[in-house]
Amino acid sequence: MKKYVVLAVVIVLIYFFQSFFLAAGGIGADSLSYFGIASDLPRPETNLFPLGFPVLVQLFHWIFQDYFWAAKLLNISMVIGILVFSWFKRFYFKETVLLFTGKTVFFVLNIVNSEGPFIFLLYFLLYFLHERFRDKIKAETFIIGSSLVMIAMFSVRYSAIYIYLGIGVFWMVKMMKGNYTPYKNDLFKFLLVSGAGIAGYLGFNYMTFGSFTGENLRGAPAQYQFIYLFRDFLGMTNVVDPFIGLKPASNSIGSMTFQVLVMTLDVGLLIYFIKLYNRKKASLALDFHHLLWIIGGFYTVTLFISGLFQQIEEMNVRMLAAANFCLFFSFLLIYFKDLNSDKIIFRVGCFFLIFLTAYSLKMPENYLENKKEIATQMPKFKSKKFIFDDEKERKLVTTYEIPMLKTSFQYSHTNAQQGNIKQSIASTVNPEIKWLKYDTIPDKSQVLYTSQLRLK
Repeated sequence: MKKYVVLAVVIVLIYFFQSFFLAAGGIGADSLSYFGIASDLPRPETNLFPLGFPVLVQLFHWIFQDYFWAAKLLNISMVIGILVFSWFKRFYFKETVLLFTGKTVFFVLNIVNSEGPFIFLLYFLLYFLHERFRDKIKAETFIIGSSLVMIAMFSVRYSAIYIYLGIGVFWMVKMMKGNYTPYKNDLFKFLLVSGAGIAGYLGFNYMTFGSFTGENLRGAPAQYQFIYLFRDFLGMTNVVDPFIGLKPASNSIGSMTFQVLVMTLDVGLLIYFIKLYNRKKASLALDFHHLLWIIGGFYTVTLFISGLFQQIEEMNVRMLAAANFCLFFSFLLIYFKDLNSDKIIFRVGCFFLIFLTAYSLKMPENYLENKKEIATQMPKFKSKKFIFDDEKERKLVTTYEIPMLKTSFQYSHTNAQQGNIKQSIASTVNPEIKWLKYDTIPDKSQVLYTSQLRLK
């Protein structure tokens, strides 16, 4: 157990310091949208994103008076919160620590996005479900606690509805099988209470903004092309992989070949998972694992279908974070059941924690210096209402050498582009300046162009 405590401390340190060495501090376009909503509180102007995450950011901002530090300390608080809770509650501490060595938790709690608190809340929802299945908490505690967590999840990400519906599917399967379980009625009450809370939130949205989830603000999906459907398919298969989630933006033959090879590895992992389950299922609490699989599968499929009807990102680590989290948690619980030695899984976890850290810092920069330089320039642009990256054509291309193959390839990293970095930092310093995807504002005097900002 001592080595897991040490690893937990290392995880906290890595998660805290990692974003200081990212050019934009782990802040992207969606982060800026959330900062913008937070700065508009208590009078938000849009419901394109739910208010839960902006409210959390604003609470921390009131304390630290800086949006970067607000988001940073919110993230690290969630990391510490889960680890400490797991330790004191003796709720699968080893497995929980290893969750942090996987791609999903590493990704969502090292950058600024709503998936961080979403996964944080999902962990506690799974705790309530697990403990009720094993009759370790009272029915009333489960119904109230899990319902509040479910409603909070929906207030953070609208895709929580797929988690809710996945649990509903699990309950329906149990009802159709007819076998008695003491928690079936509790699940039904949970669905009623949390469903009422979600409906209440949607009603608030409609009365305040005139739409349920900002559906009138979402663009139509791009024209269907085989290459993008295939990329989504590859992303969906990758949901079973705990550690590897590399997905280059390029559609080149080399890039697609690499992703197909990753898919082959994913299929191999799935086969191993199934064999492991079959070998140990006699000693497992099957209901909880079946629930995790239904949530993971339902979330993956419904999110893909949703993308066919509205403009959302392709299926990647971020979009499928909740599904991967559930499947990885199930795998770890099964793996540790009746385990003689944890040397292999511990070493694998440590290796991928190092790998993910090194990969994320492949082009290290001093974010705090970048932020300081941009911040000193922002007062003269305080009258600006919008910011636009007009330096997209100035591509910074990185060349990677592969000595073993005596070859090299070039890749343009989106988050390493000067305009993108300036936009992210400027809108973090002053989120009341809203970022623009397109330069469509007629009065150009209201727009701050990234070319007007200096960054060494």
